[in-house]
Amino acid sequence: MSAYHTWHLAPVVVAHQPLRIASKPGALAHGRQDIPSQMLADWVATETGLRALHLGGGTGLVSAVAALVGGARHVWCADRSVVGAEAARRTLEANGFVLGETAHVAHAHGSAAFAELPAVDTVTIRIPTDKVAMHQLLWDAWQRLAVGGRCAVAGANDEGAKSAARALEALAGSVQVVSQYGGCRLVVATKTQACDAAPAVLASPFLDPDAMHELPVVTGYTTVSLFTRPGVFSWAHVDEATRILLDVMTVRPGESVLDLGCGAGALGLTALAVHGAGRALLLDADAEAVRCTARAIAAGGYHAAEVRASDIAEAAGDERFDVVLTNPPFHVGKATALDLPRQFMADAWAQLVPGGRLYLVANRTLPYERVLTEWFGTVRTVHDGRRFKVLSAIR
Repeated sequence: MSAYHTWHLAPVVVAHQPLRIASKPGALAHGRQDIPSQMLADWVATETGLRALHLGGGTGLVSAVAALVGGARHVWCADRSVVGAEAARRTLEANGFVLGETAHVAHAHGSAAFAELPAVDTVTIRIPTDKVAMHQLLWDAWQRLAVGGRCAVAGANDEGAKSAARALEALAGSVQVVSQYGGCRLVVATKTQACDAAPAVLASPFLDPDAMHELPVVTGYTTVSLFTRPGVFSWAHVDEATRILLDVMTVRPGESVLDLGCGAGALGLTALAVHGAGRALLLDADAEAVRCTARAIAAGGYHAAEVRASDIAEAAGDERFDVVLTNPPFHVGKATALDLPRQFMADAWAQLVPGGRLYLVANRTLPYERVLTEWFGTVRTVHDGRRFKVLSAIR
């Protein structure tokens, strides 16, 4: 097993309670402290509510502390990253929780995945960087919170913590800044009455978890209809790098295609609709990206397409493909994490048949050629633009 796919359990102490926290490359703040999550953990250690819900941030630290220190009898934790959700599961199990009984984890953006979730006493949110996605979590949390319950929101100032505080204040009427350090802040509000309508600052059609933005992708004489939601990569438009790769990739009729880190599915579905690929498997770690791609597959009647939640290519198992298409991410949160694209390249090599082809688009300044050469031997530049390049390699 590669270093990327190796999980670690790190010892931590919160409010004199020793815990073990699961992490690996690709997880939020792997190898360093995530200050907002630590703020939330310190706060829930002082709360006494019996039911606690944590949205975002992964690791399971906040949920574990809510139960082991704060006294919550039931905890729910949701994360839109498949890595974050798996980290939470592993953390809770490592600290003695039985999943499905006192502890519940979902790979999801928000709480909708928890069937018959009762009103909770505390909600904690490790805010995402996308503003509309943050508003979704706030509105979701406020609806799940019992009257008299308390909501805590934490994040870095340059991730939108101040904006999140203002939105929470619009919901609650007032907020308390509990802590500020390291460029981060934690704010808390109490729900004093039921709230049936979102305040103007939160107004968005995407507060409805089933609402999606239809995004047409035109290639040649064919239009592929995608569906997106806030927080999905380049959700409002097709990004320039993907557009370039769509224009230069070569897929032959009947070939099998793996779209690695598919986002809303532009590459894989175009390979089917325009190039006549025989089948396409689309993989992404983001729960919302998977939902959006599934919607596009169903709406377009792509019977030869399938989407799966996956930590890079893990969900592909032993399947092999003629072509791999990818625009690999190189950030986890706002931090640069080059071990992520390196593993994309390694996984691409592993999933290709002998003679299979990789097409990878990247920022022009990223030094991917050396890593690709280690795996494939020879790398060819098929597009060299002002901002982006497309690299191709044959296994």
